[in-house]
Amino acid sequence: MGLTSNKVLALAAVFAAVLFVATVWLWPRLARWNWRAVTGRVGLLLATQVALLASLGIAANQVFGFYASWADLFGQETDQGIVVNHSADGGRGGPLQVVSSGAVQGVSGDRPQTTGQIQRVDIEGRTSRIATPAYVYLPPEYFQPQFRTRTFPVTVVLTGYPGTAQALVNKLHYPRTAQELAKNGRMQPMIMVMLRPTVAPPRDTECVDVPGGPRTETFFAKDLPEALLAHYRVGKRPGGWGIMGDSTGGYCALKLAMHFPDVYAAGVGLSPYYKAPIDPTTGDLFHRDRRLRDRADLMWLIQHAPAPDTSLLVTSSKVGEHNYADTLRFIERVQATNKTRIASIILDSGGHNFNTWRREIPAALQWLSGRLSDR
Repeated sequence: MGLTSNKVLALAAVFAAVLFVATVWLWPRLARWNWRAVTGRVGLLLATQVALLASLGIAANQVFGFYASWADLFGQETDQGIVVNHSADGGRGGPLQVVSSGAVQGVSGDRPQTTGQIQRVDIEGRTSRIATPAYVYLPPEYFQPQFRTRTFPVTVVLTGYPGTAQALVNKLHYPRTAQELAKNGRMQPMIMVMLRPTVAPPRDTECVDVPGGPRTETFFAKDLPEALLAHYRVGKRPGGWGIMGDSTGGYCALKLAMHFPDVYAAGVGLSPYYKAPIDPTTGDLFHRDRRLRDRADLMWLIQHAPAPDTSLLVTSSKVGEHNYADTLRFIERVQATNKTRIASIILDSGGHNFNTWRREIPAALQWLSGRLSDR
């Protein structure tokens, strides 16, 4: 049974309940003052609390999508994937392979022309040599005959760390929200590619080209657009691509839009931070290269490098978010450039969690849609 299975959650909850009942039932028998009774009381209390915390942890993972599997949880997910080259006679080649497809959850209908489609894909970067799974949302218009020659704008959507791409579909509801907004005329139909920035698990590379390590920035700036252009009807001209994400994904989105404005016309950071951390999950990202370190510091970049011709949106909360002061400082510094465009969503209160981001996503998607060209 997988970590995200409902059976695992139910089993953990039942086990915690059984231990609680056992503790209440056996407590009178363990009320003596000898080493066996004391050990029994300590053991029951410890086992009950561990089981309860495990149940709460599994439930929280179900809601927020922190880890996708047991291997992911224990840091054992290290495989980079296997690239399979298919023959030309009927096989599907190229850097993007469609693994499966299905309808958008919560949308009535059974035809892609009315429901759109979500495809699970495997992407292999030809330059970075990074392979990673992703989900691609294709709007209903993509399948409708009157739009058969039309190209569509693209938004790359990134999770936080460690995150799961599936949570962007099932928990944050990006496809369903985009479809509802487009149906109501509040945004244009667009293709979304949803994945996590942890493309070299279990390492948190912070979307950096690590010297001697994973070339994560190259993957997102070069390989990912090339893979999508080779497989879907997406716009080739600058101005048709945007990028957004939450937490680590928000930092990556802002950084990629600032580093590569010719690729990403706009970037959205939901609860982002502005400087790559160095901790046990990241390892040494810069290898004492000050230029790389400064380039990954968005506060430094906006003050010391030429201002990029791109549009940025940042979000925070007055109460509940730790990035509020930094976000105000970043907005002020971007405004001083008179070239990079900046907007914000500031909530009165909201924590660093899915509920807060679900409140911000509709407005952020509308803003992003208004800055992307469909050609």
